[in-house]
Amino acid sequence: MSETANLSTRRGSKSAEAFRTISEVATDLDVPQHVLRFWETKFTQVRPMKRGGGRRYYRPEDVDLLRSIRALLYDDGYTIKGVQKLLREGGGKPDEPAPQEAPAHAETVAPATPRPHRYRRQPQIPRARTRVN
Repeated sequence: MSETANLSTRRGSKSAEAFRTISEVATDLDVPQHVLRFWETKFTQVRPMKRGGGRRYYRPEDVDLLRSIRALLYDDGYTIKGVQKLLREGGGKPDEPAPQEAPAHAETVAPATPRPHRYRRQPQIPRARTRVN
C-alpha cells in the first residue's frame, strides 16, 4: 500500500470524537484552508484548539458548526452577516425561526408614526467671484 493510500485510510478510520487538523477539515468541507482561518475571524463560535507552533485542532462540535456555516453560505445563499445574525439569535438553525414575544399590550399600542426629518440649514458660504476674460 502506498504512503498516500495509507494516510487516507488512517484519516477515514478516526473516531468521531477525534480532533481534526485544518487540512482534514478543509478536505472534508471542500473549502480551502484559508477560508477556515477567515471564518474563525468572522464567527467567534468557531474556536479550534491551538497547540505548539499554532497548529489548529478542530473539535467535533467545531466541525459540525463549520459544516452548517458552509451550508448556509454556499448552499442557502446567506451572507456572512446573515449567518452571524442566525448564530447570535437562533443558534444557526434557519428552519426554526427565533421565537419573538409580543408585548402583552400589543393590541392597544398604535403603530409608531415616523417623525418628520428635519434638515439643518447649512450656512451660506460666499462664492469667490472669478473673472473670465
